[in-house]
Amino acid sequence: MNNLQLEKILNEKLSPQLIKDYAPNGLQVEGTSTIKHVVTGVTASQALIDKAVQLNADALLVHHGYFWKGEPEPIRGMKGKRIRTLIKNDINLYGYHLPLDIHPQLGNNAELARLLDIEVEGGMEGNEQSVAMFGRLNKPVSGADFAAKINSVLNRAPLHIAPEQEDKLIETVGWCTGGGQDYIELAVKLGLDAFVSGEISERTTYTAREMGVHYFAAGHHATERYGVKALGEWLTQEHGIQVTFIDIDNPV
Repeated sequence: MNNLQLEKILNEKLSPQLIKDYAPNGLQVEGTSTIKHVVTGVTASQALIDKAVQLNADALLVHHGYFWKGEPEPIRGMKGKRIRTLIKNDINLYGYHLPLDIHPQLGNNAELARLLDIEVEGGMEGNEQSVAMFGRLNKPVSGADFAAKINSVLNRAPLHIAPEQEDKLIETVGWCTGGGQDYIELAVKLGLDAFVSGEISERTTYTAREMGVHYFAAGHHATERYGVKALGEWLTQEHGIQVTFIDIDNPV
């Protein structure tokens, strides 16, 4: 497949033009024009690039790519090494950030809901481009049981901040993968029992305790493994491209 054709297929599937983002979505570093093997992963770190080189991949498809707003522009140091490695080995880099978070079938939020057995009811912001979602469990569970469920499916023990009423059961859940902790107050306004994100801030602890909601910090990386993995599997099923998912462990 041609590298620009692959970008067109990904853009048609993820519709990046519909959402304002913090980095360019699509082909970020151009490599070989012919793509036979794609490596997918969460972040285009040096370790992931080196894996792609070892596997003779033609393209790297990630959730966290390059050229974020506000980052230093010179291509030097760590950034320079990463990009030199891609160019030297003729590897294309495709990055999709928020479009991969919100996609209703393949997105990080959709995949997290599937893994946690949450029935999706809608976007917390009330529109199709909402980066935070809400839904319902098939039966109420305790905070400890929900934490155990997260641990079992993500293979990462979450940080659970319980409300002052610690025995409050959980039936309705809001969530936002990655750095979505500040949606917790919106979750409270919507009357949800619990909120899940990847990262936690110092202030999140007090919000959960004082506003009466269970909060779970499940890991930025751990909550965002599954969208890009699902996207790669879709590429194989629908377009016959060889795709290899590589999980570079990250404790954050």
